Amino acid sequence: MAPSLLHFKTAAAVAMASAKAAENDNVSRVQLPDKTRNSRVLVLGGTGRVGGSTATALSKLCPDLRIVVGGRNREKGAAMVATLGKNSEFAEVNINNKDSLEAALSDVDLVVHAAGPFQQSQKCTVLEAAIETQTAYLDVCDDTNYAFRAKSFKDRAVDANISAITTGGIYPGVSNVTAAELVHAARSESKTEPDRLRFSYYTAGSGGAGPTILATSFLLLGEEVVAYNKGQKIKLKPFTGMLNVDFGKGIGKRDVYLLNLPEVRSAHEVLEVPTVSARFGTAPFFWNWGMEAMTNLLPAEFLRDRSKVQQLVEWFDPLVRAVDGIAGERVSMRVDLECTNGRSTLALFSHRRLSVAVGNATAAFAVAILEGSTQPGVWFPEEPEGIAVEAREELLKRAAEGAIAFVMNKPPWMVETDPKELGLGIYV
Repeated sequence: MAPSLLHFKTAAAVAMASAKAAENDNVSRVQLPDKTRNSRVLVLGGTGRVGGSTATALSKLCPDLRIVVGGRNREKGAAMVATLGKNSEFAEVNINNKDSLEAALSDVDLVVHAAGPFQQSQKCTVLEAAIETQTAYLDVCDDTNYAFRAKSFKDRAVDANISAITTGGIYPGVSNVTAAELVHAARSESKTEPDRLRFSYYTAGSGGAGPTILATSFLLLGEEVVAYNKGQKIKLKPFTGMLNVDFGKGIGKRDVYLLNLPEVRSAHEVLEVPTVSARFGTAPFFWNWGMEAMTNLLPAEFLRDRSKVQQLVEWFDPLVRAVDGIAGERVSMRVDLECTNGRSTLALFSHRRLSVAVGNATAAFAVAILEGSTQPGVWFPEEPEGIAVEAREELLKRAAEGAIAFVMNKPPWMVETDPKELGLGIYV
């Protein structure tokens, strides 16, 4: 078994690299096993921001992979293929059509489902098609209901002998794995039990990730927040419970608000942490005010209606893109763990470009599946059957390519800009 990430020395525990290097071809190559080196990987939503970023990261990480860009727009598909090069092709795919999906999956080894938003989806059509065609599966789902619906297909996936990971992007995804490593360290090194786990996320503007991220944000405002307090499930109003969280150098202190995110429930159940919550904030600050106003002024039924939300996205998207040009697309996530013996540790990940970071993160999960790190079934990233404990170190290193900060298992004062403020005064 490879050594845990938590036993890294300073050079590996705190990884820093420039964004310039990440955007060039100076990335670490992965030598896949012979049987998967030339695998065909279908990226659904491959003409979009998240899917396109994933396809790009995969082609750089594993140049021998054959990338199939899946989407509806042939013109966009051709442009993406021209960018990726000779080992790529376009496939016209309708993810809502079973026959179209199964035809696209018939000759690929792994499908990456990045065609969101996942909120309010009533079926796991892509996962079902993957099981039917015995194709390995990965999605970047960020919706609790969808994620746990996907988990219900576990037995069918085992019977089909396919490996599947749900919520395998940056957050959720990398955030889940870092939480699992923090908990592992607490139990193995300090012989203590986790008591409170807090996920905090920040993205400047839309993160350069386009209308899908905007739609996801609006749809989440229509969902009641589920959190856990001392083992009890509690329900809270979305975009409330504001906290000012210190994301360290390069990001600073940012306001974050409660949202209903799947890693809260999965971490509570898988990692057995009694108190868990997740918060998100954006910039400029008036976007947070706007989100808060939408939560208070618009009926939840309106915000749960995908067609109505899509109209909102069309209205807001030009303004958001204009502001993005000023705000940039920095992203940061901080995972805090408090233990029963008073021990407090964190993981921190920051990148100058979300559109690059999410591709790196999703590609890291895809490569882990191709390397054989995932057992048959449907798994969350923090489950050892999803990403084996000994494979977490490599996954996190790949996901952190080009990060301006990547810190694992350190006390908060080591990264905060104002270490005197150690207590944030929250209970969920």
